[in-house]
Amino acid sequence: MGVKLGDEVRGYTRFRALSELLVKQGFEVDLITSAFQHWDKAHRDTTRACYQNLPYHIVFIDEPGYQKNLDLARIRSHRQAAKNLRGYFESHPGRYQLIYAEIPPNDVARICAEYAQAHNIPFVADVNDLWPEAMRMVIDIPVISDIAFYPFARDARIVYQLLSGAVGTSEEYAKRPAKDRETPYPQAVVYVGNNLATFDAGAAACAAEIIKPDNEFWVTYAGTLGASYDLATLIRAAALIEHDDTMLGRSTTPLALRIKILGDGPERESLEALAQELDAPVDFLGYQDYDHMAAYLCASDATINSLVKSAVQSIVTKIGDYLASSKPMINTGSSPEFRAKVATDGFGFNVDAEDEQALAHIIVELANNPSMCKIMGTKGRVIAETEFDQAHSYQKIVDLIRNLL
Repeated sequence: MGVKLGDEVRGYTRFRALSELLVKQGFEVDLITSAFQHWDKAHRDTTRACYQNLPYHIVFIDEPGYQKNLDLARIRSHRQAAKNLRGYFESHPGRYQLIYAEIPPNDVARICAEYAQAHNIPFVADVNDLWPEAMRMVIDIPVISDIAFYPFARDARIVYQLLSGAVGTSEEYAKRPAKDRETPYPQAVVYVGNNLATFDAGAAACAAEIIKPDNEFWVTYAGTLGASYDLATLIRAAALIEHDDTMLGRSTTPLALRIKILGDGPERESLEALAQELDAPVDFLGYQDYDHMAAYLCASDATINSLVKSAVQSIVTKIGDYLASSKPMINTGSSPEFRAKVATDGFGFNVDAEDEQALAHIIVELANNPSMCKIMGTKGRVIAETEFDQAHSYQKIVDLIRNLL
């Protein structure tokens, strides 16, 4: 539902990349998505040439649309999309031999699961987030939340019970369906990842536009400015360093910290106000296209995966880009799976979420140890190449699909 198509600049590439890979290996693919562009919050002109004559066929499903990532309008819009999807399936009996769908949206995935069951064909769920678990980050009121989120929990349970196989963007997500079913199922862990060739080309093309003074140490965040992402602690940590002359800097070459925040979201205004109040060395650069984001990551000294304690996210979309930059990563996410990976693979540091003192000290440690940064960054790049490059890692999905067929 959030796929980036044609010449669009915003969106996820996972399903497009998978569609392209399947076609290369002999499959006929319909990429079914919404006529509404989630990232631009606008309806697509589906007649545009960029959506035509592709290796795969795009099927657009109508929905009313919405203006916020989490509100009743989005829920109603997805519900209508699910109804329209059911109508599309019913008008095309026998067209498909397998259906592969993301969850969430839970109701859209449920339509896919039920249609597959009714027509005795395999259904694979791509679990890339957990609804309603993630929604409790915003609204967690005893009893009331249980009632409000019941439809999401019900739809997820049905999807998990009916699936023939599961792909998870983390091990935690791949195993999640087991909680709602007794029978085992084939599963694969395939990170969202990125296309390394595209990342490298974009970074190289825009490198000259990113001017970084030699005496500055950049820590960069790229992504949504929303409730799950703990940028307030990052800002407070930066302020601590900024106003304590003893914290940051080698004896011969003192460094000036700059936090670069790439992206936009509902929390931006409050975060900007906090940075101004604390006189923190933070630059809000707004949404950047992919090429410029890649260039900023590569120009930085460290990246940060910044999540609040209660965030249910496991291994988020931007991890592949962070690792591709060859820079050390600071991780405040609480996912045991990803914290173990950071420690075992050696590409960065884990810091407890919402602890500005601990975060400040890790930033200082990195700033004062350039050789350690280089070693960690090199290790991260190797992981990006072996585990996050879609051109290679997505073969596991193709293999699972082929086995089910």
